[in-house]
Amino acid sequence: MKFGQVATETAEGAILAHSQSLASRRLPKGHRLTAADLLSLAAEGISSVIACRLDPGDLTEDEAAERLASTIEPTGLRCSPASTGRVNFYARENGLFLADKVTVDGFNAVDPAMTLACLPDRRDVRAGDLVATIKIIPLVVADASVEAAAVILKKGTAFEVTPYRAHQVHLVATQLASLKATVMDKTARVLEARLSASASSLVSERRVPHRAEDVAEAIRAALDDAGAKSDHPPVVIVFGASAVADAEDVIPTAIRLAGGVVEQVGLPVDPGNLLVLGHIGEVPVIGAPGCARSPKENGFDWVLNRILAGHPPDRAEMTGWGVGGLLMEIPSRPLPRLAATADADPAALGLVVLAAGRASRMGEGGRHKLLAEFEGEALVRRTVRQVVEAKLGPVTVVTGHRSAEVAEAVAGLGAQVEENADFASGMASSLKAGLAAVESKGLSGMMVLLADMPNVSSADIAALAEVYRKAGGKAIVRAVSDGQRGNPVILPAATFEALKALEGDIGARPVIESAGLAVIDVEIGPAARLDVDTPEAILAAGGILKG
Repeated sequence: MKFGQVATETAEGAILAHSQSLASRRLPKGHRLTAADLLSLAAEGISSVIACRLDPGDLTEDEAAERLASTIEPTGLRCSPASTGRVNFYARENGLFLADKVTVDGFNAVDPAMTLACLPDRRDVRAGDLVATIKIIPLVVADASVEAAAVILKKGTAFEVTPYRAHQVHLVATQLASLKATVMDKTARVLEARLSASASSLVSERRVPHRAEDVAEAIRAALDDAGAKSDHPPVVIVFGASAVADAEDVIPTAIRLAGGVVEQVGLPVDPGNLLVLGHIGEVPVIGAPGCARSPKENGFDWVLNRILAGHPPDRAEMTGWGVGGLLMEIPSRPLPRLAATADADPAALGLVVLAAGRASRMGEGGRHKLLAEFEGEALVRRTVRQVVEAKLGPVTVVTGHRSAEVAEAVAGLGAQVEENADFASGMASSLKAGLAAVESKGLSGMMVLLADMPNVSSADIAALAEVYRKAGGKAIVRAVSDGQRGNPVILPAATFEALKALEGDIGARPVIESAGLAVIDVEIGPAARLDVDTPEAILAAGGILKG
């Protein structure tokens, strides 16, 4: 390759090293110059350009990237077409990302002009996640270097995605007077949410006293339940009411009493230290640490995901998890970085209007606040109309209390109505209903709006979306009034897993505060904090009580 200043009259066939602006068009970096291009350049007085010429045996950046990508076995993967010397690889299925450091390092040692970057080995991924990228640095690279790197990729498996397999999971939970039943109920729900990525199912739950003999009996009963053979061995998970304090404590002792072997007590991952791993024949038995009652990532996820992917960890692997094992400050499962060749628009939005609440502050048997009229229009219709008129994406209205009347009020606006049968449990269930609608459309962001905020306008909604777009869909965007947080709020895909684990009458605030993502506040004035929850508030805001 020859690189440098090239006279315009002799530059036909050369590849531009930098973009070149013309009066009528722009020639991008990497463009191969044609005779017509040379005439345009000369007409504008451009006598030379910085470009490169191919020598025999050279490949362009895209040719090199395509050839290298074609040598990688597409196990659990799909790849993008080459663009600007880059090919991205995405997971086809939910699963465990596996990477071979020796192969990846060998590739990167061939020539600094060619790079391969990927996620860490054994990372939990979802279908569509970016897992690896090949990038050719210069515009041209020697064929000999590409061939040497291709040989390395053919000899080993640089990376792959092993899909999760559906397992039957049995839960054993021990009881003490100090542990509330509601905590145990939530534990089961959080576990079910963890299993959803693998299509595994929680098929039984047993609650027993916190004694080794009772736990052992429950484990044996779970194995009896699993008598009918399935494609994969079942998994038994034991949640203790009290943390494991010793290798002879209740859970490890129970595994032995049930005829099993204890492989590991304790894990160099924090949170997740107090995990127990054993097996009874081919059946893994996990003594879950207390932190696994939370949806946030911990050592339990590392062990469980490997088992579900058919790669159960052994003692040697687990004792090597200390470097990288400090998880105290990470997001629950951040979306991997997407680059320019990603298929989906990372800033694409689904808009969800929450209209399911019981309006309890309107008084016993009182009128429904969402049917109050503002300027002759029902409040819920006014809100949904503003959202639809912003023309940002599909709109979903989540209904619950007096669902039929609310649905009728928004009829004809083009919004999808989703009834939340569990609305009485609180806002979390409505958030999850809206999120399900957003994910079903393959969208990577969700704007959440409250139906009882009469003064949020289409312009306000569009302003929030524009800030989100400029952030590349990677930040949380929140409306504020005079610096005080309000609504609406935009939540990117990195928060979706945590949203699914919410319970009760809480909104997205705990997810926003713990996600570890940038939060961008957008000032929209008093509208961000004006909601009308009482008859007095409706009248003060200019509404008329109806319904």
